[in-house]
Amino acid sequence: MTYHGTKTPISESSTPDHAASIRPRLLDEVRRCLRLKHYSLRTERAYLYWIRRYIHANARRHPRELDGAAVERFLSRLATVDNVAPSTQNQALSALLFLYRDVLGIKLPWMENVVRAKRQRRLPVVLSKGETASLLRHLCGRDALMAGLLYGSGLRLMECVRLRIKDVDFERNEITVRDGKGGKDRKTVLPVLLREALRLQIASARLIHMRDLDAGFGETRLPYALARKYPNAPKLPAWQYVFPASRRSTDPLDGRERRHHLDEKLLQRAVSAAARTAGIDKPVSPHTLRHCFATHLLESGSDIRTVQELLGHKDVSTTQIYTHVLNRGPGAVLSPLDR
Repeated sequence: MTYHGTKTPISESSTPDHAASIRPRLLDEVRRCLRLKHYSLRTERAYLYWIRRYIHANARRHPRELDGAAVERFLSRLATVDNVAPSTQNQALSALLFLYRDVLGIKLPWMENVVRAKRQRRLPVVLSKGETASLLRHLCGRDALMAGLLYGSGLRLMECVRLRIKDVDFERNEITVRDGKGGKDRKTVLPVLLREALRLQIASARLIHMRDLDAGFGETRLPYALARKYPNAPKLPAWQYVFPASRRSTDPLDGRERRHHLDEKLLQRAVSAAARTAGIDKPVSPHTLRHCFATHLLESGSDIRTVQELLGHKDVSTTQIYTHVLNRGPGAVLSPLDR
């Protein structure tokens, strides 16, 4: 197989100056391509991690020198030696595909033949209505409001923490999810029971924003190039996060000091602690509340297509998995002992 470009390996035998001149340029180019294509910061960090790991696993040789066998060995080792989950192996493969196709511009037929690990189909953990109510009772303040939105609106965890003031419509009792999974927008229901608590939270976020403006800050990050198109928008209250962080931080993308949204780990810890206090033995995370949202709607007779739209699923087959966890047993049938 013929490769184009430099064949100088990135190895311990290379001089320090020479090795330093190659590796940063490659990783910087990966980072530039990711940002050009509007990949998230989380994806950027994950891809850079796997590319670094791939290079180190091959004695720091430049990826241009490596062939399909090297990729297969790397991915096989992840599964057989490191015992990673199929989703983790597929993430590593996606990172290497991006490296070769989008960064190095190398069309290698063998990349099409690399087999992705088959993702295991698992049933979601779902709480009963009583367990859900008990869990929510053991949360308070902001944590209770956020958990209530996950259960009452079917939001994903990151959709909740990234919610902006402008996307809450109290008149229509709806929430607009922007740039959700798969880059899709959707609308979902705003629970009436959470209206007043959400109004107070937004008032608190506005107050924090005013203090930031008085201190010479108050600018939030806008998606894509909207900040250039609307230069005044980053300081408008409507664009601020409903759940702002407790303090400002440096934006890793441009180095400017801003107030980001709340760290999602705070809610994860609060939900786990509440589940333990409530005596719930099932493994519970914030995403469990989204599963409960879907399952309980179907139990109450909601149409599966409606639930699909509220969840933002691309295919109804994804939503159908919740029909297997309804409270009438597998297949939603009664046991003959109960008839």
